[in-house]
Amino acid sequence: MENFPMFCNQCQEAARGTGCDKMGVCGKTPETANELDGLIARLIRLARGAVTTGEITPETARLVIDGLFVTVTNVNFDPDSVRAWEERVDAAANALDAPALDAGRCGLPVCENEDIQSLRELVLYGLKGMAAYDHHAAALDRINPETDAFMVRTLCACADDTDAGALTALAMKCGEVSVEIMARLDGAHTGRYGKQEATEVTLEVSDKPGILVSGHDLRDIEDLLEQTKGTGVDVYTHGEMLPTHAYPFFKKYDNLVGNYGGAWFDQKKEFASFNGPILMTTNCIKKPSDTYVDRIYTTGVVRFPGLKHIADRQGDGRKDFSAIIEQAKTCAAPTNIETGTVMCGFGHDQILAVADKVVEAVKAGAIKRFVVMAGCDGHHKERQYFTDMAEALPEDAVILTAGCAKFRYNKLNLGDIGGIPRVLDAGQCNDSYSLAVVALKLTEVFGADSVNDLPLSFDIGWYEQKAVTVLLALLHLGVTGIRLGPTLPAFLSPGVAKVLVDTFGIKGIGTVEDDVKAIMSGDAVANA
Repeated sequence: MENFPMFCNQCQEAARGTGCDKMGVCGKTPETANELDGLIARLIRLARGAVTTGEITPETARLVIDGLFVTVTNVNFDPDSVRAWEERVDAAANALDAPALDAGRCGLPVCENEDIQSLRELVLYGLKGMAAYDHHAAALDRINPETDAFMVRTLCACADDTDAGALTALAMKCGEVSVEIMARLDGAHTGRYGKQEATEVTLEVSDKPGILVSGHDLRDIEDLLEQTKGTGVDVYTHGEMLPTHAYPFFKKYDNLVGNYGGAWFDQKKEFASFNGPILMTTNCIKKPSDTYVDRIYTTGVVRFPGLKHIADRQGDGRKDFSAIIEQAKTCAAPTNIETGTVMCGFGHDQILAVADKVVEAVKAGAIKRFVVMAGCDGHHKERQYFTDMAEALPEDAVILTAGCAKFRYNKLNLGDIGGIPRVLDAGQCNDSYSLAVVALKLTEVFGADSVNDLPLSFDIGWYEQKAVTVLLALLHLGVTGIRLGPTLPAFLSPGVAKVLVDTFGIKGIGTVEDDVKAIMSGDAVANA
């Protein structure tokens, strides 16, 4: 790869299914991509220094974790910002007298064995997703020092281990720890904002100017809603912020009006028609078009060259959104692009509250199968598969979803089964834990030996590293027979892919007709 200006294979849309080597499909320039690899190398150096000296302090762990989040796809496109992160990490590593790292592909040490390289990348990308979830939990003061230290040690180990068995075990351990992180984040959300409630959200707009909030950070939208009260400015959710409406805490804000648009990859069209300012709180930003570049703001770890950035919280504990609010007052109201409503709020507490009704429907034969169609959305035309799958599933199948993959089908009129909606939206990709809780609870209720004995199949769309984390968590929980698409990860070598297929029954998606038949017959999991 040294003959090309960059190399990145960490997302589903990696060029040619192998890796971006001239320009990132996501829009990253070679300069930014290489700086991000340099940041990974420095984070590994810092982790080595901390492990060697035994000084994994909370400050070091937080620097490593947030630094990993910076390198997730569609987070930071600004090479100057990444260099500032590198300087911070260098200073911390120098203080520990950590030795320099001879970095190769993806910021990892040079490795000629493709299976070892693949396993290292699997662990690294799992860590990146874990870092994203942990970052959100920490923003709500839910921190687990043991987990944070594990992530530092694991970053060090994945760079140093050359034994395939040890690296495989490390990947599975990441899955185990991912469950703890996601459970902690779930507790952080429900502890501060209440348990999700089934909620109907309007897709239509008011005649007032508005601010559109995208990304994943609920603490940011809390601050913004508080500061826009009484200003005449409405707030709308976009993408993964849709579940905001389902938390009781946010229902008190009359200025939280509705949801605008769908998944992240359509933002250029949707942001242009919104007319008002847009706030990007975490990952999922794309290169802005000229139609709205002067009214899009970033905050937290997300950056894009030339965009206005809202600083982190200071002494009063809130971010200052006055600039974006003042600009909103000068903008026209959003242009309406949809009509009707969409349902959300089916987190595990809401679903388990009607568990008896669900069990009764299954025993009566009204529900024949649950299909987990969670995960990420993206550009590829092949993702039409998930819309077609939702429409093709028979009327006695219920879809469990979380993440932006839901925008492929959550606005379809798929009806209900005895009052149970056929699409149960548990929330953000950050809320994927809810689906695991539901699966484990149903295992208990039905007296099944494992989750694989349930009338439950997994048909997952993935895009970036948080999906890798969720996959490792599901494997840790013993789930087998997962369908993954539109394509399997480019970073899996043939040898590593074979191990995952043979051990866990992971498979790619097929045709809608064949997959519906297989899923409804139960062979997607039972014989994996």
